[in-house]
Amino acid sequence: MTQNPDWADRTEQTVLDAAIVRAPVLGWNARLVREACEASSLSVGDEELLLPNGARDLAVLLSRRHDARALDALGQIDAKSLKIRERIARAVSERMEAGAADLEATRRCAAFLALPVNADLGLKLAWESADHLWRWAGDEATDWNHYSKRTILSGILIPALTMRWFDGREAAEEFVARRIENVMAFEKWKAGKDFDAPFRKVSDVLSRMRYGARA
Repeated sequence: MTQNPDWADRTEQTVLDAAIVRAPVLGWNARLVREACEASSLSVGDEELLLPNGARDLAVLLSRRHDARALDALGQIDAKSLKIRERIARAVSERMEAGAADLEATRRCAAFLALPVNADLGLKLAWESADHLWRWAGDEATDWNHYSKRTILSGILIPALTMRWFDGREAAEEFVARRIENVMAFEKWKAGKDFDAPFRKVSDVLSRMRYGARA
Protein backbone atom coordinates (compact mmCIF):
# COMPACT_ATOMS: atom_id res chain seq x y z
CA MET A 1 0.00 0.00 0.00
CA THR A 2 1.33 3.45 -0.94
CA GLN A 3 1.78 5.67 2.12
CA ASN A 4 1.06 9.40 1.99
CA PRO A 5 3.48 12.15 3.08
CA ASP A 6 1.51 12.89 6.24
CA TRP A 7 1.88 9.27 7.32
CA ALA A 8 5.62 9.45 6.68
CA ASP A 9 6.10 12.70 8.59
CA ARG A 10 4.09 11.53 11.60
CA THR A 11 5.68 8.11 11.68
CA GLU A 12 9.21 9.47 11.35
CA GLN A 13 8.68 11.52 14.51
CA THR A 14 7.14 8.55 16.34
CA VAL A 15 10.10 6.36 15.45
CA LEU A 16 12.50 9.15 16.46
CA ASP A 17 10.79 9.46 19.84
CA ALA A 18 11.20 5.72 20.37
CA ALA A 19 14.84 5.88 19.28
CA ILE A 20 15.68 8.72 21.67
CA VAL A 21 14.40 6.65 24.59
CA ARG A 22 16.40 3.56 23.55
CA ALA A 23 19.62 5.12 22.25
CA PRO A 24 21.34 5.51 25.65
CA VAL A 25 21.34 1.72 26.01
CA LEU A 26 21.48 0.52 22.40
CA GLY A 27 23.70 3.16 20.83
CA TRP A 28 23.05 4.61 17.37
CA ASN A 29 22.98 1.70 14.97
CA ALA A 30 20.85 -0.73 12.98
CA ARG A 31 19.55 -2.41 16.13
CA LEU A 32 18.26 0.93 17.38
CA VAL A 33 16.42 1.51 14.12
CA ARG A 34 14.90 -1.96 14.21
CA GLU A 35 13.72 -1.75 17.82
CA ALA A 36 12.41 1.82 17.43
CA CYS A 37 10.43 0.74 14.38
CA GLU A 38 9.08 -2.34 16.15
CA ALA A 39 8.01 -0.17 19.08
CA SER A 40 6.17 2.03 16.58
CA SER A 41 4.34 -1.01 15.14
CA LEU A 42 6.08 -0.83 11.77
CA SER A 43 6.54 -3.82 9.51
CA VAL A 44 9.91 -4.57 7.93
CA GLY A 45 8.58 -3.19 4.64
CA ASP A 46 7.48 0.06 6.27
CA GLU A 47 10.84 0.37 8.02
CA GLU A 48 12.68 0.08 4.71
CA LEU A 49 10.31 2.58 3.12
CA LEU A 50 10.62 5.09 5.93
CA LEU A 51 14.34 4.79 6.71
CA PRO A 52 16.07 3.29 3.65
CA ASN A 53 19.48 4.38 5.00
CA GLY A 54 18.82 3.13 8.49
CA ALA A 55 20.67 4.88 11.30
CA ARG A 56 21.90 7.60 8.93
CA ASP A 57 18.32 8.63 8.18
CA LEU A 58 17.55 8.57 11.89
CA ALA A 59 20.50 10.90 12.53
CA VAL A 60 19.10 13.32 9.96
CA LEU A 61 15.73 13.33 11.72
CA LEU A 62 17.36 14.07 15.08
CA SER A 63 19.50 16.91 13.71
CA ARG A 64 16.55 18.51 11.96
CA ARG A 65 14.41 18.24 15.08
CA HIS A 66 17.13 20.05 16.99
CA ASP A 67 17.37 22.70 14.26
CA ALA A 68 13.61 23.25 14.48
CA ARG A 69 13.75 23.43 18.28
CA ALA A 70 16.55 26.01 18.14
CA LEU A 71 14.68 28.12 15.58
CA ASP A 72 11.55 28.04 17.75
CA ALA A 73 13.58 29.48 20.63
CA LEU A 74 15.29 32.03 18.38
CA GLY A 75 11.91 33.07 17.04
CA GLN A 76 11.25 34.71 20.40
CA ILE A 77 14.26 37.00 19.91
CA ASP A 78 14.54 40.10 17.74
CA ALA A 79 17.76 39.42 15.88
CA LYS A 80 18.01 43.03 14.73
CA SER A 81 18.32 44.15 18.35
CA LEU A 82 21.65 42.32 18.63
CA LYS A 83 25.07 42.96 17.14
CA ILE A 84 26.10 40.38 14.56
CA ARG A 85 28.53 38.61 16.90
CA GLU A 86 25.79 38.47 19.55
CA ARG A 87 23.36 37.00 17.03
CA ILE A 88 25.75 34.21 16.08
CA ALA A 89 26.67 33.48 19.69
CA ARG A 90 23.00 33.30 20.66
CA ALA A 91 22.14 31.17 17.63
CA VAL A 92 24.89 28.66 18.36
CA SER A 93 23.92 28.58 22.04
CA GLU A 94 20.28 27.81 21.25
CA ARG A 95 21.34 25.08 18.81
CA MET A 96 23.55 23.50 21.47
CA GLU A 97 20.80 23.57 24.07
CA ALA A 98 18.28 22.15 21.60
CA GLY A 99 20.41 19.03 21.33
CA ALA A 100 21.17 18.93 25.04
CA ALA A 101 17.47 18.33 25.73
CA ASP A 102 18.05 14.80 24.35
CA LEU A 103 21.57 14.62 25.73
CA GLU A 104 22.20 10.88 26.01
CA ALA A 105 20.68 10.10 22.63
CA THR A 106 22.50 13.06 21.09
CA ARG A 107 25.82 11.77 22.43
CA ARG A 108 25.23 8.39 20.81
CA CYS A 109 24.28 10.04 17.54
CA ALA A 110 27.37 12.29 17.67
CA ALA A 111 29.60 9.24 18.14
CA PHE A 112 27.89 7.62 15.14
CA LEU A 113 28.46 10.69 12.95
CA ALA A 114 32.10 10.86 14.06
CA LEU A 115 32.81 7.53 12.36
CA PRO A 116 34.80 8.04 9.12
CA VAL A 117 32.09 6.33 7.09
CA ASN A 118 29.57 8.94 8.30
CA ALA A 119 31.78 12.04 8.12
CA ASP A 120 30.06 13.21 4.94
CA LEU A 121 26.67 13.19 6.65
CA GLY A 122 28.00 15.00 9.71
CA LEU A 123 29.36 17.80 7.51
CA LYS A 124 26.10 18.03 5.57
CA LEU A 125 24.04 18.33 8.75
CA ALA A 126 26.41 20.96 10.19
CA TRP A 127 26.03 22.97 6.97
CA GLU A 128 22.23 22.71 7.20
CA SER A 129 22.30 23.95 10.79
CA ALA A 130 24.66 26.81 9.90
CA ASP A 131 22.38 27.83 7.04
CA HIS A 132 19.33 27.97 9.34
CA LEU A 133 21.22 30.01 11.94
CA TRP A 134 22.59 32.51 9.42
CA ARG A 135 19.14 33.01 7.91
CA TRP A 136 17.77 33.75 11.36
CA ALA A 137 20.65 36.20 11.89
CA GLY A 138 19.50 38.08 8.78
CA ASP A 139 22.11 37.00 6.24
CA GLU A 140 20.94 37.64 2.69
CA ALA A 141 24.25 37.19 0.85
CA THR A 142 23.99 35.48 -2.52
CA ASP A 143 27.63 35.73 -3.61
CA TRP A 144 30.58 33.69 -2.37
CA ASN A 145 30.02 35.16 1.11
CA HIS A 146 26.89 32.98 1.37
CA TYR A 147 29.10 29.90 1.26
CA SER A 148 32.05 31.24 3.23
CA LYS A 149 29.82 32.27 6.14
CA ARG A 150 28.25 28.83 6.34
CA THR A 151 31.60 27.12 6.02
CA ILE A 152 33.04 29.20 8.86
CA LEU A 153 30.01 28.66 11.09
CA SER A 154 30.04 24.91 10.36
CA GLY A 155 33.63 24.92 11.53
CA ILE A 156 32.50 26.47 14.80
CA LEU A 157 29.39 24.33 15.21
CA ILE A 158 30.94 20.89 14.89
CA PRO A 159 33.47 21.23 17.74
CA ALA A 160 31.10 23.40 19.79
CA LEU A 161 28.34 20.81 19.70
CA THR A 162 30.80 18.05 20.52
CA MET A 163 32.09 20.02 23.50
CA ARG A 164 28.52 20.70 24.68
CA TRP A 165 27.60 17.02 24.56
CA PHE A 166 30.72 15.74 26.31
CA ASP A 167 32.34 18.62 28.24
CA GLY A 168 29.33 20.68 29.29
CA ARG A 169 27.79 24.04 28.52
CA GLU A 170 30.41 26.31 30.09
CA ALA A 171 33.31 24.87 28.12
CA ALA A 172 31.31 25.02 24.90
CA GLU A 173 30.18 28.61 25.45
CA GLU A 174 33.76 29.72 26.14
CA PHE A 175 34.96 27.98 22.99
CA VAL A 176 32.27 29.65 20.87
CA ALA A 177 33.10 33.09 22.30
CA ARG A 178 36.79 32.64 21.44
CA ARG A 179 36.11 31.41 17.93
CA ILE A 180 33.68 34.24 17.16
CA GLU A 181 36.23 36.77 18.44
CA ASN A 182 38.85 35.22 16.15
CA VAL A 183 36.53 35.36 13.16
CA MET A 184 35.55 38.98 13.82
CA ALA A 185 39.22 39.96 14.18
CA PHE A 186 39.97 38.32 10.84
CA GLU A 187 37.05 40.08 9.15
CA LYS A 188 38.24 43.42 10.55
CA TRP A 189 41.75 42.78 9.22
CA LYS A 190 40.38 41.68 5.84
CA ALA A 191 38.20 44.78 5.42
CA GLY A 192 39.67 47.13 2.84
CA LYS A 193 42.18 44.60 1.57
CA ASP A 194 42.17 44.09 -2.20
CA PHE A 195 42.57 40.32 -2.46
CA ASP A 196 41.78 40.37 -6.19
CA ALA A 197 44.81 42.51 -7.03
CA PRO A 198 47.23 39.58 -7.59
CA PHE A 199 44.76 37.96 -9.97
CA ARG A 200 44.35 41.20 -11.93
CA LYS A 201 48.12 41.51 -12.24
CA VAL A 202 48.41 37.97 -13.59
CA SER A 203 45.56 38.64 -16.00
CA ASP A 204 47.26 41.83 -17.18
CA VAL A 205 50.57 40.05 -17.78
CA LEU A 206 48.89 37.24 -19.71
CA SER A 207 46.98 39.78 -21.77
CA ARG A 208 50.20 41.57 -22.71
CA MET A 209 51.85 38.30 -23.62
CA ARG A 210 48.97 37.42 -25.90
CA TYR A 211 48.25 40.75 -27.55
CA GLY A 212 51.49 42.66 -27.00
CA ALA A 213 51.95 45.88 -25.08
CA ARG A 214 50.57 49.01 -26.70
CA ALA A 215 53.09 51.59 -27.85
